[in-house]
Amino acid sequence: APSPPPEPVAAAGPVPATADATPPPGGHAEAGPLVRHLAEQRGVDLETLHGSGPGGRVTRTDVEKATTARFTARPPRARVTPLARRLAAELGVDLATVAGTGKDSAVRAADVRRAAPGPATPTAPTGAQVRPRAEQPAVAPPSEERATAMRRAIAGLMSRANRDIPHYYLSTTVDMAAATTWLREHNRHSPVGERLLPAALLLKAAALAAREVPELNGSWSDDRFTAGDGVHLGVAVSLRGGGLVAPTLRDADTLALPQLMAALKDMVTRARTGRLRGSEVSDATITVTNLGDQGVESVFGVIYPPQVALVGFGRVVDRPWAVDGLLGVRPVVTATLSADHRATDGAVGARYLTAVTRLLQNPEQL
Repeated sequence: APSPPPEPVAAAGPVPATADATPPPGGHAEAGPLVRHLAEQRGVDLETLHGSGPGGRVTRTDVEKATTARFTARPPRARVTPLARRLAAELGVDLATVAGTGKDSAVRAADVRRAAPGPATPTAPTGAQVRPRAEQPAVAPPSEERATAMRRAIAGLMSRANRDIPHYYLSTTVDMAAATTWLREHNRHSPVGERLLPAALLLKAAALAAREVPELNGSWSDDRFTAGDGVHLGVAVSLRGGGLVAPTLRDADTLALPQLMAALKDMVTRARTGRLRGSEVSDATITVTNLGDQGVESVFGVIYPPQVALVGFGRVVDRPWAVDGLLGVRPVVTATLSADHRATDGAVGARYLTAVTRLLQNPEQL
């Protein structure tokens, strides 16, 4: 763009050394038409400026400096997710001190957790070399001290959840004959590295059912329900040193079964070796706990706040089962639902378990 014409300059002559660089007593700052136009564009009030030109005249440079100073003094407000804001209030974290790692530098729950003081280490050790917080894993390797701290954290969270969340519980028994037959055929024709465990089918059914029944997929905060922006499945993983963690499978409903299986194996391995990233243990919209490998047939869990539902699966067992009036033995699994009565009623929970049943009985839909 062409440069603006030079501003009018006072007639040549000596300028008194005692000239006052302030607007004249009349209250109107002296400035040329181009400078006034620039100030109007930038939203700068000329009356607040002390002109640096001859006789206190406001120049283009004065306007540009005022614009820069205004934006420097008032930085844009950082974006904060609702979950991060609630978590910051619970943990006593000043959001102004938290650097966001989300989209457009938004502060997420994981950022708040990293900024929060650890329950077992209220002050930093002196004389010890401490890695920067951003480099530390979200879940540290097992240790007796860490296990105690984790147990305390879990106790506090679950006590609050049990006190504040009005749970209701539903369960159903699902015929797994079609699912186990499909799984056996899939694994027979797949390389060893691509074979699936029953857990993959259970998790995918839970995720797809959450997409069908979005009232259970989200969070409760500030006395209202907020639906999730996707189905981000928290998966409860027990740690060898004690305690548990629930890393998140993001957009689990969109993952093909081999992808979901690979992601699950990788996530469980890194969870148990303390190598999870902070972003992988936050922002789940619904959580699944599967204790079938521990011999448990049914599990009724406590909801992880601010989520509104937790799904439980037991082990697949053979049971007497009638089909079309004929009694036989078939593999079945018990699916349970713990749900927040503030967000939904039993009819919604029933729809969810019905969807899980339908999907597991039609594994080709998974």
